[in-house]
Amino acid sequence: MTFRQARWDEPNVWDLAPSADGTPPPQIPGVPDRLRRKEGVRWPELSELQVLRHYTRLSQMNFGINTSTYPLGSCTMKYNPAISEVLARRSGAAQLHPYQPESTVQGALELTWRLERILAKVTGLPEISLQAAAGAHGEYAALLMVRAHFREQGELAQRTEVLLPDTAHGTNPASAAMAGFVAREIPSKDGCVDVDALAAAVSTKTACFMLTNPNTAGLFESDILEIARRVHDVGGMLYYDGANLNAILGVTSPGRMGFDVAHLNLHKTFATPHGGGGPGAGVLAAGETLAPYLPVPRIVKTGRKFRLDYDRPKSIGKIKTGYGNFGLDLRAYAFAIAHGESGLNHISRRAVLNSNYVAARLGKSLPRPFRPLVKHEFLLSGAPLKERGVRTLDLAKRLLDEGVHAPTVYFPSLVEESLMIELPETESKRELDGFIEAFERALNDTPENLKAAPRSLAVRRIDEVRAAREPLLSWKDLRSSAAKVEASPPVAAAP
Repeated sequence: MTFRQARWDEPNVWDLAPSADGTPPPQIPGVPDRLRRKEGVRWPELSELQVLRHYTRLSQMNFGINTSTYPLGSCTMKYNPAISEVLARRSGAAQLHPYQPESTVQGALELTWRLERILAKVTGLPEISLQAAAGAHGEYAALLMVRAHFREQGELAQRTEVLLPDTAHGTNPASAAMAGFVAREIPSKDGCVDVDALAAAVSTKTACFMLTNPNTAGLFESDILEIARRVHDVGGMLYYDGANLNAILGVTSPGRMGFDVAHLNLHKTFATPHGGGGPGAGVLAAGETLAPYLPVPRIVKTGRKFRLDYDRPKSIGKIKTGYGNFGLDLRAYAFAIAHGESGLNHISRRAVLNSNYVAARLGKSLPRPFRPLVKHEFLLSGAPLKERGVRTLDLAKRLLDEGVHAPTVYFPSLVEESLMIELPETESKRELDGFIEAFERALNDTPENLKAAPRSLAVRRIDEVRAAREPLLSWKDLRSSAAKVEASPPVAAAP
């Protein structure tokens, strides 16, 4: 069907539904009956001012890095510089189309190619693809590359297992299963991989060992070279989950540790927008063995020209429309060149300093498992709270009333009542002290107040079980729920 611009005195050609008073819609040729509404649309009657105030209030109800400290462990919730946003929104970047002729996007291709070179140096792995849409997408693609490698070697039938530590991110076993492997967990010892348990588990069945370093306990896997040797001795591949790369920039790299393939998150390490359903970028980095299997296209420089190369016969193929997310790539490139090599190194050292400072202070109030010195994040155990009849969840809810987002709770599961806290390099000592004071106020509050928190937010403590089983996903669901509440008989007061 074809739409045309309507004249001012014609019916709205986009209005394919009856009006609220039952007037039938204009009969537009080509619209089948099954696509026409059978009842009128209940359009809201709102002024521009009401709409503006509604969305402004919603924005004020949210926690965000622009308004408060965001100590969400393993997420590296750092500030996104405003200059990067300005650059990404300029028309020359924001109005590019993914299918423009290559001759018209030479600047974008060059910028992307230069970012790839920076990321190759950061990861110590020579070949980079920016195509993956997110971290989980990148790790899934990495496992497809591992799968393609063993298929070519004639070993795919026997390489059935992907090993991962009990500190692994939840997407790791999910990606392994989606790629057709069986996930097998390796236990920790003192917060790090139990090398003896790994040695007993690796075999000719091992396709890959997936590891984050530093891990989700905030500890550097100091046996990493021995781990790499054990995996490689049986012919397996070593995969690096780059969620915690912010802790080692310029200090070491996955390539130096012996990893064969990696993904990293531009939103965690290179200060691009984080969460909210997208946009995302899950960079893939590969060593010599797995580089031929990277997704197509690849950016190739010939003389002073750049082009997209699809002629990669061993590639796992195209995994996303277009080529990556240029808006995020541009932001990451601006962040990298603004800091330079020495600045990126300083980022990691400052992040590690922040983490150890807060850990040392809060470790006086709650137990800290494992060794005292950590990297970018650290764990606390809220187990003593149970003596007061409260739990880690209550403490996390109470922190919201202090105006800061709660840390990650109950992950990783190897620590009872765990809290995982990360305050990246963008937080000043003043902000760190403010968070520590807020944490201690919340911790020392009465059990009654902890259980009742949050009190100051637009939404109080919710029934989490009901929210999971009966989610309100639309305005219609919300109206239906409200109607049920209004129709239910009042609860009799206690005598």
